[in-house]
Amino acid sequence: MTEEQLLAEIATLVPMVEEYAEQAEQERKPVDSVMQAIEDTGVYRYFVPKHFDGLEFGMETFMKIGMALGGACTSTAWVVTFCMEHNWLFALYNRQAQEEVFGKQPYMIAPGSLAPKGVATPVNGGFRVTGRWEWGTGVMHADWAMVGALTPVEGSDRQDLCMYMLPRDQIEVIDTWNVAGMVATGSNDIAVHDVFIPEHMKESIATIRDGTSAGAKWLDRPLYKMPMLPVLGLTAAAPVVGCAKRAVELFCERMQERVVYGTTDKQSEKGVAQHRLGHIALAAENAEVLLMQLARDVEEWGQTDDPCSEGERAHFRFRIADVVRKSRDVVRDVVEASGAHAHFLSSPLQRMLRDVHTASCHTVFDCDLAGEQHGRAQLGLPLTIPV
Repeated sequence: MTEEQLLAEIATLVPMVEEYAEQAEQERKPVDSVMQAIEDTGVYRYFVPKHFDGLEFGMETFMKIGMALGGACTSTAWVVTFCMEHNWLFALYNRQAQEEVFGKQPYMIAPGSLAPKGVATPVNGGFRVTGRWEWGTGVMHADWAMVGALTPVEGSDRQDLCMYMLPRDQIEVIDTWNVAGMVATGSNDIAVHDVFIPEHMKESIATIRDGTSAGAKWLDRPLYKMPMLPVLGLTAAAPVVGCAKRAVELFCERMQERVVYGTTDKQSEKGVAQHRLGHIALAAENAEVLLMQLARDVEEWGQTDDPCSEGERAHFRFRIADVVRKSRDVVRDVVEASGAHAHFLSSPLQRMLRDVHTASCHTVFDCDLAGEQHGRAQLGLPLTIPV
């Protein structure tokens, strides 16, 4: 399979994803048949190492897949891109861990809740982990899970944030996902109750963050030397940009049908509407251009011998957050210009608006924090949050 073939297969599923978007929102998770159809394309092998017969495809096509699905259902796309990327994340684990999972199955589907909400207690052969995590994107169709836990560093008082991998049947899913937007992601809470996890199923976030993890060294491929947070940011951004592009298309269609109140003119005949469409369309186009450039820039970092610096990672985070904010504003402007009918539940625009506003609140898209860290880096000051 080539990248072009996979992208073409995903494109054939876009109408199906769009058709079931409303049902997914009603069920508060991606529709099972839709997820199965997407899985059947082999998309989750995208970042699996070739050592395990994976595809090892690049970031640009990854962005195109996220945008294609994001225009059909931002929530479903969000789950798919996250689960694709989590195979990349697991490829940064040590070889023994990868052999245990990828050596037995072609890919895994797993949420990755990396906040330090767990505690790991050292025991013979590994750790006993307990904790509860929010934002379990992918958990409704998962077979594994990755969770973050604070772990004592031997010989010191320091704790290291590590990521632990465990089977789906060893976690509890707690039904908490009652939200205004991104409803169909089903990103419920995850709980782990005193579960033993072997030593090799742990990896330090610190080395994953800058591209120097055990998996990156073992595989020795540029794809696995990319910095973590920019990859995560792009993973989440692609569906939002795709949503903005689709919103512009729906606005074009709506303009040609909608008669302006008090007149017999269609909205598409009004100069002010044409002006607004031109600006909105250009904004969506620019968001896509910026997203693709970011994907290329992040990929280039994997081709260098040096770890990506904190300052550069902060810059990536700010740039990605800015793209998402621009995309959110496109959808907002489309809905504003589409009249009150855009707010009927029968209109996909109202769901898109709620989805992008909720998605843009993801912590990696916090423009205030990202801008502050980028500014500090410009001044030669130390960063105050992990990037």
